[in-house]
Amino acid sequence: MKGYSSDQIRNVVLLGHGGSGKTMIAEAALAATGAIGRMGKVEDGNTVSDYERTEIEKGYSITTSVIPVEYKQHKINFLDTPGFFDFVGEVCSSIRAAEAAIIVVDASAGVQVGTEKAWNICKQNGLPKFFLINKIDKENVDVDGVIADLKSKFGTSVATLDDKEALNEAVAESDEELMEKFFGGEAFTEEEFNRGLSSGIAAGDIVPIVTSGALKGEGITELLDILLKYVPSPTGRPAYAAVNGKDEDTEIVCDPQGPLAVFVFKTIADPFAGKITVMKVLSGKVTQGMEAFNAIAEKPEKMGSIFFMRGKSQSEAPTVAAGDIFAAAKLQFAHTGDTFCEKSNIIKFPGVAYPPPSLFMAVEPKAKGEEEKIGTGLNRLKEEDPSFSVERSAETAQTLLGGQGEIQIGIITTKLKERFGVDVDLTDPKVPYRETIKGSADVQGKHKKQSGGAGQYGDVHIRFSPSTEDFEFAEELFGGSVPKNYVPAVEKGLRESMQKGPLSGSKVVNIKAVLYDGSYHDVDSNEMAFKIAASLAFKKGMEEAKPILLEPVMHVEILVPDEYMGDVMGDMNKRRGKILGMEPQTGGGQKVIAEAPQAEMFKYAINLRSMTQARGSFIMKFERYEEVPAQLAQRIVAEHKKAQEHHE
Repeated sequence: MKGYSSDQIRNVVLLGHGGSGKTMIAEAALAATGAIGRMGKVEDGNTVSDYERTEIEKGYSITTSVIPVEYKQHKINFLDTPGFFDFVGEVCSSIRAAEAAIIVVDASAGVQVGTEKAWNICKQNGLPKFFLINKIDKENVDVDGVIADLKSKFGTSVATLDDKEALNEAVAESDEELMEKFFGGEAFTEEEFNRGLSSGIAAGDIVPIVTSGALKGEGITELLDILLKYVPSPTGRPAYAAVNGKDEDTEIVCDPQGPLAVFVFKTIADPFAGKITVMKVLSGKVTQGMEAFNAIAEKPEKMGSIFFMRGKSQSEAPTVAAGDIFAAAKLQFAHTGDTFCEKSNIIKFPGVAYPPPSLFMAVEPKAKGEEEKIGTGLNRLKEEDPSFSVERSAETAQTLLGGQGEIQIGIITTKLKERFGVDVDLTDPKVPYRETIKGSADVQGKHKKQSGGAGQYGDVHIRFSPSTEDFEFAEELFGGSVPKNYVPAVEKGLRESMQKGPLSGSKVVNIKAVLYDGSYHDVDSNEMAFKIAASLAFKKGMEEAKPILLEPVMHVEILVPDEYMGDVMGDMNKRRGKILGMEPQTGGGQKVIAEAPQAEMFKYAINLRSMTQARGSFIMKFERYEEVPAQLAQRIVAEHKKAQEHHE
């Protein structure tokens, strides 16, 4: 594939609900331009876009594919994104490489949740957009009805390209001179109309509707013509926000003669070729073998093998101009979100903003001893998909995998097995309960052991009471009842005992312990004996001081369309949650602010999606610990006891 100049390039991201036909549009464009002899089909697993084994097996896109289409001396880089909401991370990174979006709508399904989500993400990112009503060749479709729904849902900016009346008004609003002409009753020249239309599309004030039947190739060349005509070229888009080497705000204009500025928007962890880094040149140009400076990793890197990608196929790229998309193999330090520039002219673009994970699962190997392989595999996969998280919980000793939903987490574990040979089980995370006391206790802990030679002797009297601090330790000894050199051992014994409380084996908090008396033996006393004596006192003290179980309570903010409010609030009550308030949102819907125990929220992402037809979203953070209701606490303690007996 030859190199193209900046003004000959168009970068367009394909968005829309799963199954709307994004992959087939890219396939039809390749067929229409002679790049492939025969169109593949998603269900047959032979499209250029969906080439990963998992995508072929599942029958839907999981990662974004770059599909360059050469047409009329131009190159249109289509970014074919997944439609499933679990893979929204792919959408977040891909829109960073596009100058416009095509929101694909299935003519037989009309406006769907994915249509709304695509519209919102374009609005948030100021991305010019087009609606493409696809599958118009299917039986019994009402294209006019879909057009009416799009206009009703998304407003007066939405118009078909043959609706001259609506377009004339929108075109007039793009320019003062044209506005005067419009109100003066004068007709626009073709050049004025196209200029105004392009300006209106670029500003987001006009959203054209076009149609296609991708399976039969209907409307595809017309679509390509529209994209060449109305999508801004990379040099025609607004400047990119960045910071310089002094961390001062700056702007980078897409200019082939400008300073080098390259943004990494995707990483592919290819099991055979190694790591492939997919980038867009935002300024300057990239040549084979040149050295560039990674401003985020602060390391120089040689651009050895650089190439253009079309699905999985690669063609050598001697030079890549500003505005174009290319890939490089085996870069050592590059990650998604990094910026390459000249060392003498540091430029850093903001990283990709991903939504926080909303579903967490505990992951453990089926075979013993493969924990390290899980860690290595997940870290490699995280290079490819930074939208998921991996964390180790010190309290529950579990590895937690966080993602957008069950499908994403399932795909990650499938890749773990296929690429790294490690089979895993997914379970609900354990709740990091805590234990404390409500009352006080005054107890003795005595450890006495005699067997043959030197024995062991330690004896302590300790008062336990509640505290506002995690742990308070004091001593009120008199008369040398316990020698001072054994006091640290007593404190250490208590601290170690607090790691596993008697109720559920959870960490103990908010306790004050006062060592006030005891006794020792000249020969048999030692640090270990006093440590054990302290642990015996702790166990007795916890039992006598009204121990209780505490659970983490989360602060939850849920964005919900009005029609689902009743269901969401009712469901929150069932989760032992409390509604703290509601805030109406600009553009409709409510933000519900609530608190709920973490134990009730592990599968909330799945339930909320089901309750709101995927229109609801939420964020959640730890708030505080609260006492577990008595009946529930009894069950948790009984389950812990049973597990202990089974373990023994």
